[in-house]
Amino acid sequence: MTLGLYIHVPFCGKKCAYCDFYSVGWTKQRAEDYTEAVLRNIRHYSDKAQTVDTVYFGGGTPSLLTTAQLQSIINEINGSFALDGAAEITIEANPCTLTPQKLSELRSIGVNRLSVGVQSMRDEELRVLGRVHTAERAEQAVLDAAAAGFGNISCDLMIALPDQNAESLRYSIERMTALPVQHISAYILKTEEGTPFDCEEIRGRLPDEETSAELYLEMVRLLEERGFAQYEVSNFAKEGFESRHNCRYWKCLDYLGIGPAAHSCYKGKRFAVERDIDGFIAAPFQQVSITDEAPCGFEEFAMLRLRLREGLSLCDVGEHRAEIMKKLPPLVKEGYAQTDGERVWLTAKGFLMSNSVIEYLIF
Repeated sequence: MTLGLYIHVPFCGKKCAYCDFYSVGWTKQRAEDYTEAVLRNIRHYSDKAQTVDTVYFGGGTPSLLTTAQLQSIINEINGSFALDGAAEITIEANPCTLTPQKLSELRSIGVNRLSVGVQSMRDEELRVLGRVHTAERAEQAVLDAAAAGFGNISCDLMIALPDQNAESLRYSIERMTALPVQHISAYILKTEEGTPFDCEEIRGRLPDEETSAELYLEMVRLLEERGFAQYEVSNFAKEGFESRHNCRYWKCLDYLGIGPAAHSCYKGKRFAVERDIDGFIAAPFQQVSITDEAPCGFEEFAMLRLRLREGLSLCDVGEHRAEIMKKLPPLVKEGYAQTDGERVWLTAKGFLMSNSVIEYLIF
C-alpha cells in the first residue's frame, strides 16, 4: 500500500480575517529551524520499503519557503522513502509569492501541482477577506504558472461572502474558469470562533442560509457547465485532475503528517501534532497525540465515502447494506441521494445537506 505525505508549513505573511488554521509569522531564522525539524522528522519515519506517491505542502503559505528549503525536504523524502517517479507533488501558494522565477524553480525541483489561494476574482471581496493580492495579481500568477509548465493548477474559491450575490459569484467563476486551471476547491465561508470575522458586523452582511444554499447550487451548475465535475463536496475537476492526495483522506488511505498542527492516519492510528512551532522545532521528533486508536470503522468509512460523488459501494459495508437501503427511499424521492442498487451517492442538493443526510443514513 502506498503512502501520502503532508507537510504543514505554518508561515503566513499576513493572517486572513476568516482563517483559524494554525499559522505564525515568517522570519528567516524560524523558517531555517523549521526546515531542519521537518528533515529530522522525515528521517525519523524513514521506511525505504514504503512507496510515497503523493506529497502535499499545505499551510499557512508553503511558498514562503525558499526553493532550496523545499528541495531539501523533497530530497529527504526521496532518501527516506521510495518516492514514486510519478508522484503528485502539490504546493499551496499565495498569488503574491508566485513570480515567474519562483514558478520555474518549483517545476525544476519536482513540484507538479499548484494550489493557488485565489478565493475571489473581485477586488472588493478580496479586501473584505483580508487577502493581500488583487484579482489581477491572482490571474497573472495562474498565467505565469501555466507558462512555467504547470499543467495541473487548482484555485481556491470561497462563496457566501459578505454582501455576495449570484451575479458577483458568477463573475468570479467565469473569470476563474477562463484561466488555464484544471481544478477548483470551493468552500462556503464559515465564521470561525475567535477570528476577526466572528463579530456582528460581518455576520450581519453574510447571506442567510437559504441564499447560501442557492449560491452553492448555482456554483455547482456553473462549474459543471464549464467542465469542472463535482467529485467531492467542495472539489471540482476536469477529467483526470482530481487531487490524488486529498482523495487519500476520503478513501481512508494512509497519510503521514509532519509539522505543527499536522494530522495523520498511519499504521492503524490517527494522531495529531501540537499547534506549537517552537515545540516542533525544539523536539528531537514531533510530539503527537493519538486521536483515534482504531480509525476507519464503518461509520467513518461510510461518511468519508459519501463525501465523494462516486459514493459508497454497498458491498464494502455488507452487514449494514439492508439498513441503508431501507432508509434511502425518502432521500431519493427528495433529490438528496441516488442509488443503482450497488452504490449510494449524494446529489449536489445532498452535498449541501451532507452532514444531516449522512447522519441519517449511517448513524
